[in-house]
Amino acid sequence: MATAITNVRIFDGDSVLSDTHLVIKDQKILSIGGTIPEDAIIIDASGGTVVPGLFDSHVHTKPEQLQMALRFGVTTELEMMGFWTPESRKAVEEDDNMADLRTAGFGMTAPGGHPSELHGPRKKAGGPPPGMGKSGSPGHNESLKGGKPGPSEKAQGPGHNHRHEAPTVSNPEEAVSFVADRVTEGSDYIKIMIEEGSVLDAPGLPLLSNDTVVTAVKEAHAHSKLAIAHALTAEAATQAINAGVDGLAHIFLDGPHTSELIQNIANSGAFVTPCLCLNASIIGRSPNHLTADTRITSKMSPAWQNTLAGSFNTYPQGNIEQVLATVGALHQAGVDILAGTDASVPVPHLGGVAHGVSVHHELQLLVAAGMTPIEALKSATALPAKRFGLSDRGKIAPGLRADLLLVDGDPTRDIGDTLNVKDVWRRGKRLETITT
Repeated sequence: MATAITNVRIFDGDSVLSDTHLVIKDQKILSIGGTIPEDAIIIDASGGTVVPGLFDSHVHTKPEQLQMALRFGVTTELEMMGFWTPESRKAVEEDDNMADLRTAGFGMTAPGGHPSELHGPRKKAGGPPPGMGKSGSPGHNESLKGGKPGPSEKAQGPGHNHRHEAPTVSNPEEAVSFVADRVTEGSDYIKIMIEEGSVLDAPGLPLLSNDTVVTAVKEAHAHSKLAIAHALTAEAATQAINAGVDGLAHIFLDGPHTSELIQNIANSGAFVTPCLCLNASIIGRSPNHLTADTRITSKMSPAWQNTLAGSFNTYPQGNIEQVLATVGALHQAGVDILAGTDASVPVPHLGGVAHGVSVHHELQLLVAAGMTPIEALKSATALPAKRFGLSDRGKIAPGLRADLLLVDGDPTRDIGDTLNVKDVWRRGKRLETITT
């Protein structure tokens, strides 16, 4: 049976349409405007706006976190390090009660490199977070439900079986095998760590050689995969861009940008997922304006509420205004900016970010960086769909997946209205409840 959403403002991923209703049927968008089928279920959305289901372009996730993301209208999460079997991925694909998933699988790092420092003495809570394997690698139980390594890659897994301990790479030859193994395992793209550790309170971490990074990028491209780099400093970003990566999974926060680096990134054609909400957390800023908002807390467990109120606080000397200025300069230079959060597990000292809600926070920060609300919305809809080759979603058009978010208000003018979640559809199935 068809469903018609009527009397609604429609943002299609690019612009606001003049039509005021759309029809969904059999997991897809049937039509925009035109005749409403006589037997359609009518949802009167007066005063509301429907937008494509949101993307989070940087997470580390598990099924329960995919469920939480969907309650906030995030219908696709792009994982930047973790482990999923074909069986567990198929279960996610077929379950319309959780966000869809794409994943890098294990990220490439040097022996002893990031995220192994999270297993070391700087841990503040009596050792590694639950599920961390040896050397900071993800551990997994028999169900192999996926895990999270890092601050950008905090090694988190759902269990403690280390049969799938994360591999490391020591030279270009091993990089060739690493990429081939990830492709065999079903990774959708390749993640490469370039992290010396200074902004994570762990300076001096071992790094992949430049030849190894260059080889990894070439091998990813040989397998028709995107190469995406973790880079939290300007030096790391420069190395990644010079190596030919397709995207940066972070934006640097160790100093102001230079016009030369901005132009190099723009000329490369790479996208940037700045994870501004993570950088704010690394600097020690918690999103206090979110933690008392019932639109948010009603969708989160107490553990996640505590995590959202926390922060990394590993680089308090950072300057969030400089980071916002960098993103603004990249946007002005024509760089595609994608909305991502680096959300992982509910541990307060890895806090300040949480699945679902932090995408909305990221949109607010992108607007603070100089983007218009419509440009920010594109960063969580049409742009990630385009850059990751997911042509079946990210826009509202006939024939596309009916991944939709309905909110009260007009987020194309006031980005804060994205948090007024009224309804969520994933493949045309309306989420029965948006609260915990």
